Amino acid sequence: MRITVVTPTYNEAENLPKLVSALFSLPLDLHVLVVDDNSPDGTGKVAEELAAKYPDRIEVLHRPGKMGLRSAYLNGFQKILDGSTQAIVQMDADFSHDPAALLDMARLLESFDVVLGSRYTEGGSVDKQWPVWRKRLSAFGNFYAKSILGLPLHDVTTGFRMWRSETLKQMPFERIQSNGYVFLVEMAYLAHCLEFKIGESPIYFADRRFGKSKMSLKIQVEAALRIWQVLWNYRDLKKTGKSARL
Repeated sequence: MRITVVTPTYNEAENLPKLVSALFSLPLDLHVLVVDDNSPDGTGKVAEELAAKYPDRIEVLHRPGKMGLRSAYLNGFQKILDGSTQAIVQMDADFSHDPAALLDMARLLESFDVVLGSRYTEGGSVDKQWPVWRKRLSAFGNFYAKSILGLPLHDVTTGFRMWRSETLKQMPFERIQSNGYVFLVEMAYLAHCLEFKIGESPIYFADRRFGKSKMSLKIQVEAALRIWQVLWNYRDLKKTGKSARL
């Protein structure tokens, strides 16, 4: 199965070569699309050097500046969905998502339409070095989102996901409005509303190895408020019990 990893980058010059090396060491048919938002640290240049080194396995999509997580992924999906890839991975470039977890996720995808790398299912966990307040905030944010939306999943805020290409082709991208991290929740909720089969594979979520985290309390508070907007935007699917693909 040909799998393409889409990884948005902003100031990941130190991480990207290490990530590519770790990915290509796996016994999978992996390809990488780097979506770089004109990183000041030269990540785009590093990505191009890697693409020259692996001309058939790495592509780079350059964007003029920081345009948000939603457009980074949607631009990436649209670029590769017309190709021959059979599965698409959403993955951070900072090693908070362990590349080795893709092995179990790929096996599980044989039975599901999308597989979530889950921190809160049995066997999953978050960084052992996190302070208690951060662990509780992360767990509460996830519980809050899935409770409001009625999602029968353990981890709806995870950014580590593997989709069947055919599943993504049936997702109505034009309806997705959320920016930032709530975009991840909206994607999971939309897949649930369309009755796609969603699996969860346990992962260990590590704090980033290098660089500075882009997550902040402001981002998390904004995401909490926007969950209600997601619920409202798809009320038509919930009211009709719609199972047909849009």
